[in-house]
Amino acid sequence: MVASTSSTSGSSAVLNLQSSSGTAKEITDADAAQDRFLKLLVAQLANQDPMNPMDNAQMTSQIAQINTVTSIQQLNATVKGLAEQFSTLQVMQGSALVGRTVLTEGNTLAIDADTRQANGSFELAGDATDVTVQVLTPGGQTVDTIKLGAQAGGRHDFTWDASSYAGSGTPTFTVVAKAGTESVASTAYTRDKVVSVGADSGALKLNLEKAGSVEYAKVKAIL
Repeated sequence: MVASTSSTSGSSAVLNLQSSSGTAKEITDADAAQDRFLKLLVAQLANQDPMNPMDNAQMTSQIAQINTVTSIQQLNATVKGLAEQFSTLQVMQGSALVGRTVLTEGNTLAIDADTRQANGSFELAGDATDVTVQVLTPGGQTVDTIKLGAQAGGRHDFTWDASSYAGSGTPTFTVVAKAGTESVASTAYTRDKVVSVGADSGALKLNLEKAGSVEYAKVKAIL
């Protein structure tokens, strides 16, 4: 008959192990942690006070707790692996966007060096009886006005002939839309070309020719 330590001291040892390894962050190897727990539990059972043995419910509870911690760790590892695979898949799918033109929120007009034209887009919150696009220099001076007349709510595109534009810097535009005497809200969109794609913290990033890096979620349309 062996009796060297009481069940109280044995239980404290088990609880100390659970306390030191109670979170997935502290346990680096789930299998090793479970193995250490089982060895300690066996040692506790072998050295328990025969006059005051461990309660079966208490032992079952302790085993269930360590199994729960181990399961959570394994689940976290699985989710992390899936997230990494999803990020890689996103980049692979995003590579199909290289060379495509996308719309992002903004009001700059990129002038094509060959055609001397610039294309822009905007979205109207509702129907408008009169829509005008004003082209501005980087300093805010109006250099041209494009009258589009009545337009329905939704997205619209326009082309500006920049052959006579001699200013420096990239011009911008603003949209003035009215329904009778009431103003109609509008959102300006910038056209840009995708030159490469990548991922940052699991999110797909598009590297645009002029605007630089933007989140894919900020792309409003792919043309």
